[in-house]
Amino acid sequence: MVERFSIGVTAASLADRYKVEEPIFLPKYNGAPTQLFPVLTSETPQGFSFFYWGVAPEWAKNKSMAERLINVRAEQIAERPVLKKSLLNYRCIIPSDGFYAWKKVGKKTSIPWRIFPKTKSILSIAGFWEEYDDEEDSSFHTFTIITQASSAFAATITERMPLYLSKEEEKIWLDKNSEETVLLKLIQQPEPLELDGFTVSPQLSNVAFDKPSLHLPMPAADQYGNLTLFN
Repeated sequence: MVERFSIGVTAASLADRYKVEEPIFLPKYNGAPTQLFPVLTSETPQGFSFFYWGVAPEWAKNKSMAERLINVRAEQIAERPVLKKSLLNYRCIIPSDGFYAWKKVGKKTSIPWRIFPKTKSILSIAGFWEEYDDEEDSSFHTFTIITQASSAFAATITERMPLYLSKEEEKIWLDKNSEETVLLKLIQQPEPLELDGFTVSPQLSNVAFDKPSLHLPMPAADQYGNLTLFN
């Protein structure tokens, strides 16, 4: 499961990367579920919207939405009608410059890692979005990240990683006229991506710790801050 990712770049960098108007945005170094993130949708690809990741806020009218999925497996989309509906109508991309995962070492120890593209560029995560009403009948939006089996480097750390799209795949994903067969092929056979990574501070576990230092390598330490020889 992907539970953390980052978009530690400026608003100007986002605008330049996607050729849209500069959003009102501060870098996120420790992005987590329930937080707001900039997204581009197939409905409005010409500018950023801000959606909640995965979990509907506490003030959502329908309390059954309190634990929305934060991830959807790419392999399940073709099999589930509700996900195929999202594939056809509710696609989005989420900018990202990397994600985090905890590598299990033994039964009780987990080492936090940052994983990012070797190019150190801004990439797009494929996702789905939804719209809901709050208690005052105002609309709000959530998104979920599509994940895939980890590629070679990431597989040494975690079983799942975000489904990243190339710039060409982004265009297909955001095109309202893209056909189902094309979209399914895209998520089932995405272009390969070279990744790199390093261990980071165990402060990653603290959602409130949203600091640039999470983009820096740190000696391998477990979730309790104890240094370890295993990474």
